[in-house]
Amino acid sequence: MTDASVPRAVTPSVGDTWLTFWFTPAPVQPLAVARILTGLLGLLLAWSYASDLLEWFGPDGWVPVDVAKSWRPRWGMSLYDAAVTPGQVQAMFGGTVAALVAVTIGLGSRLASVVAAVLWASLLHRGPMLVGPADDCLSVLLWCLAVGPCGNAWSVDAWLADRAGRRLVDRSSWARVSWGLLLVHASVITLAALLAQVRGDVWWDGTAAWWLASRAGAIDLRAWYLTSEYLLNLVTHAIVAFEIAFAVSLWFEPTRQAVAWVALVAWPLVGMLAGEPLWGAAMAIFAVPCAMDDISRR
Repeated sequence: MTDASVPRAVTPSVGDTWLTFWFTPAPVQPLAVARILTGLLGLLLAWSYASDLLEWFGPDGWVPVDVAKSWRPRWGMSLYDAAVTPGQVQAMFGGTVAALVAVTIGLGSRLASVVAAVLWASLLHRGPMLVGPADDCLSVLLWCLAVGPCGNAWSVDAWLADRAGRRLVDRSSWARVSWGLLLVHASVITLAALLAQVRGDVWWDGTAAWWLASRAGAIDLRAWYLTSEYLLNLVTHAIVAFEIAFAVSLWFEPTRQAVAWVALVAWPLVGMLAGEPLWGAAMAIFAVPCAMDDISRR
């Protein structure tokens, strides 16, 4: 039997699948959308710190540097530790906001993402006891976007390049790497949330939605739950079912885009039900490139 007559595998190998997933050139437009939404989310979160910034982190603030250091992980550090006067604290925070604005408008996009990520992490390490899930998700989003050419579309960078007669690439292997990192983190964060949830009996007996409603400011469905135990159970188990579907279905091409589109609506709703609307918005941003998968096929 000759080599030519040996049947070849029609299914891709694990190596081929790995290389396709991480390095097939992908369009930059989905990353640009994720960049804009991430920048806006960052500005909203920064605004939540702005009104009482000095009360928390000023020279005579409620969280002295020594206290903040005791709350940090061993490797944690913060550039805000060097800010010892009110003016220096405000200047450092102003730099953080400026970096987030640059991310939003796409000015020096990759560098701005790195600077924003470092300054944002410094802010969180300055007051680690104040950090919420949306704050952590923003850090992850910024680092993932910094990997790819997120400023090659719908940005000041693209406008300046066009004015200079330069053409920025609209498809890139680095865009695929960035997209893959967003997908991996979305799945891992969801699985971590699921594991934390199933440790509690309330997620098994169907009453978790009641306890979520007791802390939620945006949507309080307790009056509805009192009228129907079935509704209470349905909402509880629907949240778990969605999280399982999201974490798993992202890895399969036939279901990836559909579950991503559902996630754009479902995550903000889950966030509002849980009293963490900005966390829900952050999780939806992770799904944006997958939802725009049609662009990558053109």
